[in-house]
Amino acid sequence: MLLRFTKMHGLGNDFVVLDQVSQDIKLRGDQVRALANRHLGIGFDQLLTVEPPSDTRADFLYRIFNANGEEVEQCGNGARCLILFVRDRGLTSKDSIVLETKGGYLYCQVEQDGKICVNMGAPKLNPQDIPFLNDSTEITYDLFIPKGIHPGQEPNHVTLSAINIGNPHVVVLVEDISTAPVNELGPFLERHKSFPKNTNVNFMEIISRDEVALRVHERGVGETLACGTGACAAVVAGRLQKRLDTKVKVHLPGGTLLIRWSGGRSDIHMTGPACRVYEGRIEI
Repeated sequence: MLLRFTKMHGLGNDFVVLDQVSQDIKLRGDQVRALANRHLGIGFDQLLTVEPPSDTRADFLYRIFNANGEEVEQCGNGARCLILFVRDRGLTSKDSIVLETKGGYLYCQVEQDGKICVNMGAPKLNPQDIPFLNDSTEITYDLFIPKGIHPGQEPNHVTLSAINIGNPHVVVLVEDISTAPVNELGPFLERHKSFPKNTNVNFMEIISRDEVALRVHERGVGETLACGTGACAAVVAGRLQKRLDTKVKVHLPGGTLLIRWSGGRSDIHMTGPACRVYEGRIEI
């Protein structure tokens, strides 16, 4: 079977996007993993599909599959790419578009400069909503780190914030983003027993009250060049700790996102670019 696809990226966080409005193809997990292989397939961080919505509140159903074949709840960079995709494909001419996702509804706006603003909704901090196995809601938590996970780290614990931005995230503050233990602590925290559905892991260096640097180990993927929900989680964590202002530039390896959050139960707004790389076909 011949599969038509579009390769896209949001600040280097790369995707294969499938139009399942005009083609009816349901991929199995093993097929997603094969396509994600950067040597033998196409290669991507996530595979995105656009489908007809299940109710009238949304314009499209937006589904996200990690490179390991698992479907996940949310992807902010992917949402911006999907908006560019549906407009380029002529599936809509709207500037304001609502996406239905496994993690809730996303309200997206194409701005005059071509960037896309996504209303990511309000963050969830209750451990049950993350999900995170803890009896009470706190601004930060301490988790034990076994010897050998992060050599040289004393004491043997890590302080982190736990937040749901449609998908689970933890945020760890570091002094120098270039030496952040992404490859050591990232995989360990991703699969920590305190997170029943695993978690994304963010390492943040605060540069000023309106500027941070961020590296992200994404659940089921590994370190990526950018993560939109991770950028949102980082700003929420910094705001809760009274270290950041309402509007923050988040510098990721692939580029910069603008995140706005007033605090409390207000929604988070993420603004950034999306890029189409090429279109192709592959036999599956």
